[in-house]
Amino acid sequence: MVNLATTDTICAIATPPGAGAIAVIRISGSMTFEICAALFTPAKRGLDIRQAPGHTLHFGVIGDRTAILDEVLISLFRAPQSYTGEDVIEISCHGSVYVQQKMLELLVDKGLRLARPGEFTLRAFLNGKFDLSQAEAVADLIASHSGASHSLAIGQMRGGFSKRIKVLRDKLIGFTALIELELDFSEEQVEFADRTALLTLLAEIREELSALTSSFSFGNVIRNGIPVAIIGKPNVGKSTLLNAILNEEKAIVSDIPGTTRDAIEDTIVIGGYSFRFIDTAGLRAAEDKIETIGIERTWEKIQEATVILYVFDATRESFEEVMEAVNEIRELTEEKGKHMVMIGNKTDKLKKLPKGFTGFVEYETIFVSGKRKENIHLIAESLLNTLSDAELSNSTLVSNTRHYEALQQALAAVDAVIGGFQAGVFADLLTTDILIALHHLGEITGEITNDEILGTIFSRFCIGK
Repeated sequence: MVNLATTDTICAIATPPGAGAIAVIRISGSMTFEICAALFTPAKRGLDIRQAPGHTLHFGVIGDRTAILDEVLISLFRAPQSYTGEDVIEISCHGSVYVQQKMLELLVDKGLRLARPGEFTLRAFLNGKFDLSQAEAVADLIASHSGASHSLAIGQMRGGFSKRIKVLRDKLIGFTALIELELDFSEEQVEFADRTALLTLLAEIREELSALTSSFSFGNVIRNGIPVAIIGKPNVGKSTLLNAILNEEKAIVSDIPGTTRDAIEDTIVIGGYSFRFIDTAGLRAAEDKIETIGIERTWEKIQEATVILYVFDATRESFEEVMEAVNEIRELTEEKGKHMVMIGNKTDKLKKLPKGFTGFVEYETIFVSGKRKENIHLIAESLLNTLSDAELSNSTLVSNTRHYEALQQALAAVDAVIGGFQAGVFADLLTTDILIALHHLGEITGEITNDEILGTIFSRFCIGK
């Protein structure tokens, strides 16, 4: 369980580990200015950083009584106008590993404590700088690997998702107030709200919760990368195709069927979206135990994938053979949210397209040469086309599993209220389910939380953030 005490002053290296041009040491807490003043000698005579205003920069040296450690630039931030809401100083020093470690030693010797993972952001949350969902978005922003995941994180960090949750909570609180007011005047049989209007309000709340919950499937893949499984029979050129898409020799290529025994993954960014490609073992009757495991994993990857690229050898497989293979996996590919594209490979060995495929409209079909890297760009265009306009235009996408689970529980509680309302259940019983919905929405923003939840969330942050 996390220790929520914030009376001590903490410090940590805020830049990535290792040597670099510069490093930043972050300090936060009530003793920040006092301790730094004991170690910092400003270049400007007469300057006392304990009296200097916030949001100012000062050049000087840091060291102890025996020697100067480094020339530094310090940034001053006074409470509450800082990231954590406390007094904060950031020391920009040279990026020598020795200098960084020695700097921390000097600060700890003066009474500072090394920060735990995510402790600066935890303090920002506890001091009301932002809510819990915004704090989690900070970690997502740091980990963003594409334009889409960055936009998703920055939108949540700036409060877009929190605002929608607040509107939902306000509506539920207003509904509860009317119900409880009627309970206070139950003996007089006073009705303070039109039942039809209340049902309409509940329907609106349910629709909003349902939309947010449904957005998780897309938001989650944007955050983690859209999984694309490359499948097909052995020796159709799946590994060659993967190498062509990635533009590097990631997978071993061989004329020997069954070369790929396990799934091989790598990620590239196309049009601002991260796609996680998975090269799988060829689908066939396994000849040994290892190959059996590889094929089992292929079926697992098909189930996990959002997009499936079914690769076939255009020089050998007929239209009927391809359709027979596709029919075997049709149930998996027709699952909501999945998209399959047919990839006819090895066109460098063809003089014309094989019969049957020219009029094939059930699935999008692209003919390529993985060996010569011909028409690979068409695959990239197809992948971008799989992202629906409705999903891309959704300004608020749920990408966090914790938020998704809380929204599901809130939705179930609202459904219970609607069912009870329609069945004529007493109002005092309805308020119980409303309070459950409010509780789960409050968990998202941190209005309702506990030390264990906070400890789990912030332990995933890097030290110094």
